[in-house]
Amino acid sequence: MIKKSVLTRLIENRFYIQIPWLLFKFKKMIMKKITLFLFATILLVGSFASSAQDSTAVKGAWTAGVDIVSSYIWRGSKAGAFSIQPTVKYVNGGFSIGAWGSGDITTGAPEETDLFAAYAFKFGLSLGVTDYHYNTSKLFDSGNHAIEANLGYAVGKFSLSGNYIFNAASGAIGDDKYIEAAYQFPSVKLFAGAGDGWYTNDASFQVCNIGITATKTLKISESFSIPLFGSVIVNPNKEQIFYVIGISL
Repeated sequence: MIKKSVLTRLIENRFYIQIPWLLFKFKKMIMKKITLFLFATILLVGSFASSAQDSTAVKGAWTAGVDIVSSYIWRGSKAGAFSIQPTVKYVNGGFSIGAWGSGDITTGAPEETDLFAAYAFKFGLSLGVTDYHYNTSKLFDSGNHAIEANLGYAVGKFSLSGNYIFNAASGAIGDDKYIEAAYQFPSVKLFAGAGDGWYTNDASFQVCNIGITATKTLKISESFSIPLFGSVIVNPNKEQIFYVIGISL
């Protein structure tokens, strides 16, 4: 009896049909390991930096705030109408960890809840990881969370950021990239961003977010004032323009 080769047996068992599934599982496993590594690195760096502070340094503290915006525009695309966007975070030196959310109170769009951790070095470099999730999907299913690595650098009034989403979830298609440059004037910020995947019509890398944001403080009394901001945002790829006004509390 002629012995069959390993390759012949694999073909007869239609092993090749399982290759895409195995590649998907492998990619998902690698993505989880990279995410855990980034998150652990940020936590370790933050813990080390906090412990290295002298006794006169300011200790970490929890903070909370909320923005109320006429439209939720994220990196050049509309993600919601009139929205309330709360933030809760813990800050200690350059280390921060917390949660940010957005709830559209007019159209009933899915509520978004993002978890994040980041560390900002004194020389301008920042590292972070963000977990994007919508309440229309199960919270404890890892396939419903889009995981993004964040890298930023700031020098003077100029800043540059790069972001990479590993997987397909929460609107992202996987391997989504976005970069943005910004310059901060005294009361005005100019910015321009480009991305691919989720950010553009055909998933190719295109300029998708050009705009200006102006800020102003509205004085209510001697002891109380409200920060106001307004933005004009143009998405050349989708041929859209947005006007946004908001307050921060």
